[in-house]
Amino acid sequence: MTSSHSSRALTTGAVVLATAGLMTVGLGAAGAHVSVAPTSTTEDGYAQLTFSVPNESETAGTNKLEVQLPTEQPFTSVRVKPVEGWTAEVVTGALPEPVTTADGATLSEAPLSVVWTAEEGAEISQQEYQTFSISVGRLPEAGSTVLLPTTQSYTDGEVSAWTQETVEGEEEPEKPAPSFVTTSAAEGEDAHGSHGAEETEAADEAVDTEQAGSTTDAAAGTDTGSTSAVGWAGLAAGLLGLAAGVTALVRTRRRA
Repeated sequence: MTSSHSSRALTTGAVVLATAGLMTVGLGAAGAHVSVAPTSTTEDGYAQLTFSVPNESETAGTNKLEVQLPTEQPFTSVRVKPVEGWTAEVVTGALPEPVTTADGATLSEAPLSVVWTAEEGAEISQQEYQTFSISVGRLPEAGSTVLLPTTQSYTDGEVSAWTQETVEGEEEPEKPAPSFVTTSAAEGEDAHGSHGAEETEAADEAVDTEQAGSTTDAAAGTDTGSTSAVGWAGLAAGLLGLAAGVTALVRTRRRA
């Protein structure tokens, strides 16, 4: 092989290695942490919140998930969608301070958290993820950030606390809490619908389809959206680069 051919082969090899690196980064960013996807963000309405929980441990399984609910603008209704092999509990308790609702009622207690616990054999294992859904309402006024600090426990006793607030315009923290921002009702939209029945039904079908598919760690939802978008963009770029690198390598060998 001539020096020219050797140079081309080395260049092609470098392209392939760089592409593999991009793919790894892309996949990591796409499914790195616990996230939440609401079916609706309309103020004073109801929504299904679906938490996507990837297992990040190389040696243990996820066996417990606890989501803290807002207390300054608490939900007055929380319902849990059953997950096979997991038990769920809505913990209700006293609020730090009484809260007056938009209807003029004063609340001294409300749902404070939701806790899911895995039965033996149902833990989330390596390279797997699981989704957990709750139906909540009513959502706070438009422009409110609904922060849902979450702790993820493992079978070896380790705990990951996803509790850091993401600030717009700043770099995403290492352990971001699942969150979303409420919006105003669109013209003609019924924000006082029957507990978001149509939205919840459609979301249930989507979640069921997702759970029936592959359980590889490709899922973290649309918490802030930016991390997943960057991750998948990196993956797409990586695949295109890999294809180009392989093509160049084949041409180089043929010429040799």
